[in-house]
Amino acid sequence: MFRNQYDTDVTTWSPAGRLFQVEYAMEAVKQGSAAIGLRSKTHVVLACVNKANSELSSHQKKIFKVDDHIGVAIAGLTADGRVLSRYMRNECINYSYTYESPLPVGRLVVQLADKAQVCTQRSWKRPYGVGLLVGGLDESGAHLYYNCPSGNYFEYQAFAIGSRSQAAKTYLERKFENFMGSSREELIKDALIATRESLQGEKLRSSVCTVAVVGVGEPFHILDQETVQKLIDEFEIVREDEPPAEPQPPAEQDAPADQGTGADQGAAAASPDVAPMDI
Repeated sequence: MFRNQYDTDVTTWSPAGRLFQVEYAMEAVKQGSAAIGLRSKTHVVLACVNKANSELSSHQKKIFKVDDHIGVAIAGLTADGRVLSRYMRNECINYSYTYESPLPVGRLVVQLADKAQVCTQRSWKRPYGVGLLVGGLDESGAHLYYNCPSGNYFEYQAFAIGSRSQAAKTYLERKFENFMGSSREELIKDALIATRESLQGEKLRSSVCTVAVVGVGEPFHILDQETVQKLIDEFEIVREDEPPAEPQPPAEQDAPADQGTGADQGAAAASPDVAPMDI
């Protein structure tokens, strides 16, 4: 049943210094549907792929609103994601009630990481099998964090998690230097293109993706399907209108044997302008 004798609980270390239960939780994140986040100076955009268990069922919600200035996108076990998002909402409400100001994004991420880390040092608990992309806006600007099941957290300019997310990360790595100066529309466009890359051949439609935005003067909200489909259509039109690649000139053919004398053929073979024949 088990992989080995060291993965029966989360506090058992292997001789190599590994915690297999934590690694299993991180593997659950890799198996979940892709989630993508990217930020500029003023906005944060979160996008995710809606994956249903079958054609007869609806997809599970992957983006949650935490507060007017914070939202999360998850990959992994959706049930764990709902529990953590509810915890984050409570923390925001308590902080706002006590200090009459919004909770800073970085402080909330630290509290979330501490909560996840406790589950890695209690034998009667298990790690949360979900990764969270936390996007928000506070006095210090826009932020995007990734919270790992191990309790680690990292701040990113752009990041993607979940299954088939490597293609999206490759696209984001090529473009991330331009994100800080991007407008809201450009940021959404890059998020949709990165989502399309993670689909790997499947057509991008509003029914298979969800997009959320938070920014200066714009509270966190999820874009409706009609708006997302209009944006997708615009990007697809731009891609189809790109000029086709110029056709390559045809290769030179050898002259027939009955044309020209042997001397002419010998001169042509000696000429440096004639490419040698590949064998």
